[in-house]
Amino acid sequence: MNKILVVDDDLDICLLLKRFLNKHQFDVQVANSGKDSLQMLHDSKPDLVLTDFRLGDMTGGEILTKIKEKHPQVPVIVITGYSDIKVAVDVMRLGAYDYVTKPLFPDEILLTVRRALEDAREKETRQAVPAADETEHAVVEAVAPPVDNKPSRTFKFNSEFIFGNDPTSRELYRQIDLVAPTNYSVIIYGESGSGKEAIAREIHKRSKRRDQPFVAMDCGAIPRDLANSELFGHEKGSFTGALNTKIGHFEQANGGTLFLDEVANLSYDVQVALLRVVQERRVKRIGSTKEIPLDVRILVASNEKLTDACRSGKFREDLFHRFNEFSIDVPPLRERKEDIMTFAMHFLQTTNAELGKNVRGFSEDVVSYFMRYPWPGNLRELKNVIKRATLLSDGDMIEARTLPFEISNYSKLQFADEPPAAPLAPLNISAGSLMPEDPAEAALSLAARKGSLKDVAHGAEYEMILDVLKQVNFNKSKAAKILDIDRKTLYNKLKSYNL
Repeated sequence: MNKILVVDDDLDICLLLKRFLNKHQFDVQVANSGKDSLQMLHDSKPDLVLTDFRLGDMTGGEILTKIKEKHPQVPVIVITGYSDIKVAVDVMRLGAYDYVTKPLFPDEILLTVRRALEDAREKETRQAVPAADETEHAVVEAVAPPVDNKPSRTFKFNSEFIFGNDPTSRELYRQIDLVAPTNYSVIIYGESGSGKEAIAREIHKRSKRRDQPFVAMDCGAIPRDLANSELFGHEKGSFTGALNTKIGHFEQANGGTLFLDEVANLSYDVQVALLRVVQERRVKRIGSTKEIPLDVRILVASNEKLTDACRSGKFREDLFHRFNEFSIDVPPLRERKEDIMTFAMHFLQTTNAELGKNVRGFSEDVVSYFMRYPWPGNLRELKNVIKRATLLSDGDMIEARTLPFEISNYSKLQFADEPPAAPLAPLNISAGSLMPEDPAEAALSLAARKGSLKDVAHGAEYEMILDVLKQVNFNKSKAAKILDIDRKTLYNKLKSYNL
């Protein structure tokens, strides 16, 4: 049981924190002054200190300095009611692990405490057995700029997973904390680029299987005729082209976690074979008669609801129920406004390290553009935008001129369409039809305004693509489906129109 020292001159807060943390299996001691806390720290050697920033006999800065002088390995979380950037920077510079602001939220306290203890354990492990690549676990500190007149704060996060502060993010982390220690199968729902694999890795990292393999498979990228071989493996000579014995993903993940991304893309026959393996917890390589016992936790991800896929006959209902022991919905980035600049700062720091640059932050214009843009590509799109902007930047701040056209001109694209001189026939948009109700009248109207037939065609196509993109909130997959073209064709057209 981890020992926690709570330091606060407010007896009520001490009592509440002690009861709450005791309830979650922590051994809690309380000190009401800085002097008492230092003595108790020496006597009882706690695993973590949770201290108020303002104490009667010393400041948070003084107590932090004294703790770090004699007990540098003990993580310190600072509680403060002074939620400004100076406090944040000061406590982090002095060695605090993180800080939380009053009023206190139980979920935030618990999440921060658990994360601090886990990171401390990992640090001890890495010091005892040096890791092959220390940069994989580097901790980044970043100061996010103010957004919408709210105070800035310092964020601390592991390079594999970013902890945001938006209420939807907090709920997401609460669910991860709940399900990670179990052995449940989990379905992770979310739009493309929203970080489903990062969440799967975080669940594995927080589970009892953390020291065992984590194996990821993108079900949408595997050709149908190779899916069985990738999942279950094969013996040498079992089919044409099987030149060697291959161990499948299930065997590779034995003892650990198997993550199946975009699982709805698996063909029906592969789903049948997968169901048997999930039920029996045994796998048999293609061409072999030997069954291999499995101990694998399965996490799956999908950008469409598997219940809908079951109703349409695309996904087996019995397999869905095998996977559906717990489900997590990852909110898109546009619904996590408070986290946009947190993620942006993280990607800026990692890109700085990659390019050897020292770009410090973002101009006010860029922050404004980021907060308005709907981010249809979610975190993946944001990461690519930051990488591009950092590469183009020649100063110490990301400026608007380094952003892609669709971000810096998003408002113009929304509102710049001028009403036509003559009314156009309304579009009857559906998956199979995109024709105006009166094509001749619409074409004549466009020709009268825009000149040549080629201009008319290009203008109509541009307007139609933009209209459809707006209707589906710039989801390119949905737009391509409505326009009855493939994604590659849509991307080529967007490129030709500088969209």
